Parts: sequence; structure tokens; C-alpha cells
Amino acid sequence: MEIKIEYQPTQERLNKLGVCKWEIWKKEVSKFPWTYDSQETCYFLEGDVVVTPNGGQPVQMMGKDDLVIFPGGMSCIWEITNNVKKHYYLD
Repeated sequence: MEIKIEYQPTQERLNKLGVCKWEIWKKEVSKFPWTYDSQETCYFLEGDVVVTPNGGQPVQMMGKDDLVIFPGGMSCIWEITNNVKKHYYLD
């Protein structure tokens, strides 16, 4: 299972996806386990995160202005190093 990151997508791409209409999620600096029941696409407005899939390598460089797709069924550890605010959409 692969986490896909699109660094600094264009405003046109964000508009096409309808990102501004997605829900917003906020979380302070913390570390916690998470499992994705379905695919999640998110766009980070603030923050920095390291996500480590169970049995995999840490994925860093995730944060402000990044569009990220997490696959459904993936279990991981989230480590938020700077408070996060993101738009998200569940498929």
C-alpha cells in the first residue's frame, strides 16, 4: 500500500477536485495509530506529519500545500510534528 503525495498542486487542480468544499480536520502535535477504512484524499493547509505504515518505512515531507492520498485498508502511525489543519475527502 502506497501513500501518494503531490507536492504543491496548482490552484486549477485543487479547484477541479473541489478541495475547498471538503471537510476540515485539525489536530495538535501528537502521535497515534490510525487505520483507513476507505481511501482518503487530503490537502494540508498547515502542519507537518510523518506517517509510518505498519511494516513499512516512514513517509516524511508531508505538510502544508501537499495533496496526499492514503489507501483504504492501510494501518499506520501518525506523528504530527507541527499542528495540522487539512481538508479531507473519503472515497
